[in-house]
Formats: sequence, C-alpha cells, structure tokens
Amino acid sequence: MIETAQAFGIDIGGSGIKGAPVDLINGKFAEERLRIPTPEVSTPEAVADIVKQILDHYDVHDGTPIGIAFPAPVKAGHRLEYIANLDQSWVGIDLNAFMSERTGRRVHVVNDADAAGLAEVQFGAAKNVEGVVIATTLGTGIGTALIINGTLVPNTELGHIELEGKDAEKYAADSVRSAKELTWKRWGKRLTKYYSLLEKYFDPDIFVVGGGVSKKSEKFFEYITIKTPIVPAVLLNDAGIVGAAFYASTQEK
Repeated sequence: MIETAQAFGIDIGGSGIKGAPVDLINGKFAEERLRIPTPEVSTPEAVADIVKQILDHYDVHDGTPIGIAFPAPVKAGHRLEYIANLDQSWVGIDLNAFMSERTGRRVHVVNDADAAGLAEVQFGAAKNVEGVVIATTLGTGIGTALIINGTLVPNTELGHIELEGKDAEKYAADSVRSAKELTWKRWGKRLTKYYSLLEKYFDPDIFVVGGGVSKKSEKFFEYITIKTPIVPAVLLNDAGIVGAAFYASTQEK
C-alpha cells in the first residue's frame, strides 16, 4: 500500500463497494479509489470476496488499520440483527469475525452513517466543533451519527424517530422529495420539522447535512428555520471511506 496512507477504508453500499488507502493526516485518499459494483445477489460471501479483491488490489497487509463502513447497525462481538439494502442472509453474522476470516486480515466494521459522521468531525464541516454534533445523510432514507466531544454514540438510527405519524425518513428523506415532486421550499419545511425534533431531544451544537443532495444545499437550506447552525458536509461521497479508515485507526490504538 502507498506509503502516505496510514489506514484503509472500504464503503459497502447497495450499488457499489468502494475502497481506498487514506491519508489520516489530511483526511484524503492517498490513492485513487477503486469501485466495484455490488453483486446482484449480495450474500455475505459474494460481498466479502469483493472486499478481499479491493484489499488485494492495493496490497493491504494484515496489521494495517482496515475499516469497513456497513449499511446496518453494528455492534462489535454481536451478530447482525437487521439489514435493509443487502441480502437477508447477512442477519445472524458477526461482521468483524466474518470479514476478518474471509479477507485474511483483521478489520473493523462500523455503521456507514457513523463513519461519515466521524469523517466530518475529524476532517470536514464539524472539525474543531465542541459539544454535540449530529451528522445526517439525506438520501433514500435518513442516516444519522451522534458525536459528543469527539466520541461516537454508535447506531443512533434517528431517521426512524416518529414524525407526522410515521418514520421521519418516510416523511423527510430526499427520496420522498423526489417521489412526491416537492418544491425545495416545501421539502425545507418538512426538514424544519425533522431537525426541530432533534433540537428538542439533543440540543446539538451543529447539524451537518450529507448525502448527494447536500451539493444543492443553496436550494433548500434557506427554508430550514431552526436555531442550531446547519452546514453541508465537506467530504461528500468520500466520507464513508475516510471515516471507516479513521475508525479503524482508533480501534487499533
């Protein structure tokens, strides 16, 4: 692996599996990332084989901090209880043990939204912000990361709090905006209700908004009327890989 990298990150998604060596001094890729489409039948064995292929491609040795951002709540030493965007055969698997065995390297698996949040706190929009940071990803659903004074509170899943009688993400996710053809203003009003709930429960110091739509923040941020500062994510699609690599480095220490 290239010498300027201190760790390696992989981001497993429903459509693609991406990986790159990461420079943890600057919070950037040390080499161009490799992306391989997620197998149509995304069983644990099929996905793990692609993870190994990416690690082999970069000649990542065992002992290098290797982090994997995964689209489900993750508890080290526990078996997976729930999966949404991959094959249901993942349920019941100890992710760290399985991935380590299949790749031949010790790895550290973290929830994908948590990885993105860590990246924004360490290197992005929430760097040097003390107190309570809530990072959200607005996409098909709403992913969240809660970080207090630099310490991650894992697997918060705040996209599932109740709003207007349903899961918040079914009311305010970007996919809902698209499906219902909401104007930016109307969607902003929905987001105001969502972020106001989070304000009520957590009194955060800053919200960081990620997901692909964050690149269009100028279209809807003006319609989110809350007291807490709210800023677009900086690392965007790199956040999962960078955050996973950072997470792995903390676990190795």
